[in-house]
Amino acid sequence: MLEKINLPLIQDADLKGKIVLVRVDHNVVKKGVIHDPYRIDATLGTLYYINAKGGKIILMTHVGRPRNKETGEINIDKDTSIQPIVNYLQGKLHITIKVPDFYQHEKMGYLGIETSINHLIRQLKDDEIDGIYLPNTRWFYGEEAKGQKGERFADQLAGLADIYVNDAFGSWQPHASTVLVNKYLPSYAGFLLQKEITNLERIYKPESPFVAVVAGSKFDTKIDSLYELLKEADNLILGGVIYNAYLCAKYGFEIKGISREDMNHAKKFVVFSEKYPGKLIELPYIIESDTLEGKIDGKYRIHNIYELEKGTKLNYVLDIASESFKEESVIKIFGGAKTIFVNAVMGFTPHFNEGTIALDELIDKNPEAIKLYGGGDTLQELKRLLPGLYIVAIDSPKYYIFTGGGAVLKAIENGTVLGLEPVRALVK
Repeated sequence: MLEKINLPLIQDADLKGKIVLVRVDHNVVKKGVIHDPYRIDATLGTLYYINAKGGKIILMTHVGRPRNKETGEINIDKDTSIQPIVNYLQGKLHITIKVPDFYQHEKMGYLGIETSINHLIRQLKDDEIDGIYLPNTRWFYGEEAKGQKGERFADQLAGLADIYVNDAFGSWQPHASTVLVNKYLPSYAGFLLQKEITNLERIYKPESPFVAVVAGSKFDTKIDSLYELLKEADNLILGGVIYNAYLCAKYGFEIKGISREDMNHAKKFVVFSEKYPGKLIELPYIIESDTLEGKIDGKYRIHNIYELEKGTKLNYVLDIASESFKEESVIKIFGGAKTIFVNAVMGFTPHFNEGTIALDELIDKNPEAIKLYGGGDTLQELKRLLPGLYIVAIDSPKYYIFTGGGAVLKAIENGTVLGLEPVRALVK
């Protein structure tokens, strides 16, 4: 697949003595804490390679969403700092990494790269330090800016280095650090990006039967990929709020927390699904809760959707009951699958875990299937709820865990990896 799209590869670059600007997706910090370093560790192969070939590394990533979408103001604080990532890398690799400091505008974050970074680059060239890690790219005004402001920031980034490497599969949004820097520097795909693209081929051309499981909190972020999966997969299973909206649209239930927008998407999806009879598998047992505060005795109950009357009003539906995964038809579908794609947390975390545990355990009972897991919450919940299975999955050739679930869905929606703008920018 890499050859088919003419992707420029890092192994074809001359790195000796070069400053290499590497865009990674180390967006694993929440409120100053790293909950799972998987996405950091996944890029170490690229970093080792650059170092072994004589390159000097400048890293950059985004963390969180420090920009207020309504006002455009950028909030710089420790909750979205890259410092925990730097601390992790220094402790794991026993190296010294420096972070430059820039002038902070009251409302617009960092206005650009300043000349104060030059002394760190000299230290990097003289082997006094082992790497530089730029502050959160979204702290810079130009990162998400359009037009000349974005171009200016990309030009400044390019001015720091000789070569640009994109190893940030999960960062699929078209921002300055992902789609513009390559205009100004020789640009290549890192090993992680290559690996993710190669594994996407197992979704584009799956061994059949192909079963897909997708859950989420909003229909609109997943609707286009759901249409594609319903067309391409042998079976599709929904969970989370998107399943609740589907149930309301199809069976006339009223479930608390379903927005009008989700209902509109769900109604269209129900009509679309009727073109593919038998493909969409409904999980019959759901868990209703009177509260979002937790799974409290006496305040939650299990329903069979086929025993509820049209117009039934329910409180919050926060999980799929494990009984759904004990249904003979569901067991048969998962047991006979050759390829399984999962981008799903079935319940409202952290209290409603029954559906996710039952799903992952059932999938693991099929030893022959290729199991492809999306990143983000899917990855974190697998590790939290089934740590033993997570450890096995990391090293098993039958499992592959992507570093970016949203990027996978975007690639599925477009039907080609070139639908991801950072990949398309590299190929250009």
